Amino acid sequence: MKLLLILAALATIAVFSAACSGTGDSANAPEQPRQDEPRAEEETPAEQPTAEVPEDTTLKLTVPKMAQIKDDDIPTTVGDNEAALEEHAAIHLEGTGFPWEQEANVYIAGHRLGFPNTDSWLAFWDLNVLENGDEVIVTDANGKEYTYVVFNELEVAPTDLYVIEPLPGKNIVTLQTCTLPDYANRLVVQAELKS
Repeated sequence: MKLLLILAALATIAVFSAACSGTGDSANAPEQPRQDEPRAEEETPAEQPTAEVPEDTTLKLTVPKMAQIKDDDIPTTVGDNEAALEEHAAIHLEGTGFPWEQEANVYIAGHRLGFPNTDSWLAFWDLNVLENGDEVIVTDANGKEYTYVVFNELEVAPTDLYVIEPLPGKNIVTLQTCTLPDYANRLVVQAELKS
């Protein structure tokens, strides 16, 4: 479990760097984490399934308030899989939770600008329009829909890895992209599964 969390943390740093302009610019490389931040290798409670677990981990994402995010396929992959980030509106970060788990942080990252003529183009351009109470809908490969309600919007540094951790007793989805104009920080929107 610790190794999986460490790998997820490393992949997240790559996501934080890659899921911005779509250029893969290494100028956005993250700094070293601060000592006062929660550590990714700390143990977390085991997740309990709450629904039938699909064999295929591909998710679909719909955010009614966003222009580009309508029933988009979201593959589960590592954070530095630039091909997946180019070909899809976003990726589900490998090592983070799934919507069918009782306690999970379903971490989804997408480009702010992306690549012209691909699904990544402007995918998360308008992530900043989401407000508390807005809906985020995730659908699993079995067709089960999970509706989340936005409760938190924040800007974090690329090294703020605590945002990939689950919140005790909650099932949340986290959407992440880069800030404008310089992609220096990350815009994060979190939503909780409706009970």
